[in-house]
Amino acid sequence: MVAIVDYGVGNLASIQNMFKKAGVRSEISGDAAVLESSCKILLPGMGHFDNCMIRLRMSGLLQTIERKVFKENTPLLGICVGLQMFMESSEEGTEKGLGWIDGKTVRFQPEQMDNGQKIPNMGWLDVDCQKNTPFWHGLENSRFYFAHSYHVAPTQVSDVLLTAQYGYQFCVGVQRNNIWGVQFHPEKSHRFGMQLLKNFAEL
Repeated sequence: MVAIVDYGVGNLASIQNMFKKAGVRSEISGDAAVLESSCKILLPGMGHFDNCMIRLRMSGLLQTIERKVFKENTPLLGICVGLQMFMESSEEGTEKGLGWIDGKTVRFQPEQMDNGQKIPNMGWLDVDCQKNTPFWHGLENSRFYFAHSYHVAPTQVSDVLLTAQYGYQFCVGVQRNNIWGVQFHPEKSHRFGMQLLKNFAEL
C-alpha cells in the first residue's frame, strides 16, 4: 500500500485517483500508524515552499517519515514542492529544507528564457532520464505536465535522475538510494503519469 501523506497540502484526491487507474492501492492519511504500515510513501507539495515546510513539520509526521525512509529503506516519492523540500534551502523562502539531497531550489533565470518563454513554466515538456532504472520503465519519449517557477539544483550530478529543457536544461527529477522526486505532476500527465506512479509502486 502507498501512503499519500496528508499534511494539508497537495492534490491528494487526484493523486489517489491516478494510483487507482494504475491498479495500485493507496491511502490518503495524516496518521503516523498508517505511514508505519505502508510499503511506499508519496510526499505531495503545492504552493509556497515555506508553507509546505511549516505544515509538514507541524504535522508531527516527519519523524515517522524519516524513520521509514532512512531506517527501513522505504521508497519515497516527492512531487512538485514535495521534491523541492528535499533540498537544503529554497530561493522562494527562508525555511530550511529537509536536506535529504545536497543543493538548493532556485528560481528560473529570466535572462536565459527565449522564444517567448515565460515564468512560471506551465505546460508539457519532454523529459529525459539520466539513469537506467525501473522507475522509468515504458516512459521513453514521454511528456509531463509542469506548473512551477522554481526548480531543484542538486550539487551532486549523481543525484540527478531526470532533466528537461525550458530556456536551459534543468533538473526535473532526483534519485538517491530509496528517495525519488519529480518536479512535474504525474496526476495531471495522463498515461505517462499513470505509468510513472505504477513504476514507483512496483519498485
